Amino acid sequence: MRLLLGHIGRLLRRPASWVTFGLVAGLMSFVFVVIGATAETLQDGQGSGAVLAILTFPGAYDAVLGFLAGLGGLLAVIYGAAVAGSEWTWGTLKNAVARGESRAGYVVALFAAIAIVLALGLVLAMAVGVAAAVIGATLAGVPTDGVGDAATLSALPEKLARGWLGIAEAGAIGFAIATLTRSQLAGIGVGIATYFGEQFSTIFFPDIVKYLPFHAAEAVLGATPGFGNGGPGGSGGPAPAQLPADVALVVVIVWLIGAVAFSAVVAQRAEITG
Repeated sequence: MRLLLGHIGRLLRRPASWVTFGLVAGLMSFVFVVIGATAETLQDGQGSGAVLAILTFPGAYDAVLGFLAGLGGLLAVIYGAAVAGSEWTWGTLKNAVARGESRAGYVVALFAAIAIVLALGLVLAMAVGVAAAVIGATLAGVPTDGVGDAATLSALPEKLARGWLGIAEAGAIGFAIATLTRSQLAGIGVGIATYFGEQFSTIFFPDIVKYLPFHAAEAVLGATPGFGNGGPGGSGGPAPAQLPADVALVVVIVWLIGAVAFSAVVAQRAEITG
């Protein structure tokens, strides 16, 4: 617990934590407000119905979650890699080992802190996204009566938990890569390449790629109207094969635990010099 609280305090003081949250919240707000401001220029037959559906509550809640699952996953990879890589670059792990800390325990506690910070960021980003969707709907002249839909609000905590698991799993992949390479820059670069490489591999291995970490993370929420799945902001083509949400949840948990365990083993066996 002491290690965990110490890691959380350090992460909350790091600019990278706030920059990551700011990028997600800022880009999402920009998208929703621009959609609302330009809705009048759309004509029937140009996808106007699908675009306005993004701003129509209660469906807009899913649109916000879909945005977070996509962009948030990529930024979580970068964030996880940046934090793990800095432990080697700045010599923080070496100093902790010199104090007698368990390497594996230190690494697991560090990732647990990352997961908690990502959970806080997800809740804050969700609140900002919903507010931006309300503003966009107002600009577009779309009624916002569905904001208080009881059934949707009661299901929202579970959806947020699923989204958090997907984002945390993406962060764990970046964390593992940076731990293996022992470098912030290499971890971030390889992490980004892995993320986009998996997206492009859908063309060649559609039946396999759905079990890979980032596709599974996006599938945890099921179909998310508005972003991805061929909707506005997506490719516009047919949706790629996707695991059922509950199956994807199991796959995500396996990838997450495996990535953290791999990081702990690498740290335990690594030679720390200097």
